[in-house]
Amino acid sequence: MKKLNLITILLAVFIVLMGCKKECTFIYSSWTSCTNNIQTRTYTPSPSGCTGTPPADSIQRSCIMLITIGNQTWSSKNLDIATYRNGDPIPEVQDKTAWANLNTGAWCYYANNTSNGIIYGKLYNWYAVNDPRGLAPIGFHIPSDSEWTTLTTYLGGEPTAGGKMKEAGTSHWSSPNTGATNSSGFTGLPGGKRIYNGDFSDIGAFGSWWSSSESNSYYAWSRKLAFINGNALRADYTKEDGLSVRCVKD
Repeated sequence: MKKLNLITILLAVFIVLMGCKKECTFIYSSWTSCTNNIQTRTYTPSPSGCTGTPPADSIQRSCIMLITIGNQTWSSKNLDIATYRNGDPIPEVQDKTAWANLNTGAWCYYANNTSNGIIYGKLYNWYAVNDPRGLAPIGFHIPSDSEWTTLTTYLGGEPTAGGKMKEAGTSHWSSPNTGATNSSGFTGLPGGKRIYNGDFSDIGAFGSWWSSSESNSYYAWSRKLAFINGNALRADYTKEDGLSVRCVKD
């Protein structure tokens, strides 16, 4: 009888302990190191000692390649990610009418053609740039208007900085690609834009990049490079427009 009672007690203790064992909550934590220019996000289980299996996750991003210009370190390619910093997805919006009616973050490829993304990256509206979850990966941020000015000033000022920022030649830029030397290593490409009404425009002729700075309630500042001159033009676009994005290291 005593032996039976001991077994019963041990079984009861085991059941209680198993009941106290909590299922894990898996929290997005970081990204793996670069392999073939790709990173995959990883998870941390919570609380300590919990049970469970992390979710299967195929979300990936291109590695951030860097170039130092003056005292700033910039990404050397246009941003091409589909998640915010916390891992939440950024919607891809292809439909013209849906894009025109957005007041939240979204991205697309130029002309909704994935092959354009391989060369030019994604186009983002400013709502994605300004989302509190963070468009730039950890350790980076979207440059402010003043940080763009720091870059163009270092490169000699707006009238000539654009030539130093543009990829040379006419592989991607329309002829004559005036003044293009890419002496800065910025390798600016003419990714065009998506207009606020959902139309696409200017691939090959112009490249435009968002800043994190508002111009007013409806517009935000950007920098624009053109095939016909060597300028780095400061311009404001409506927040619904889709532009390229570069990052600056914190």
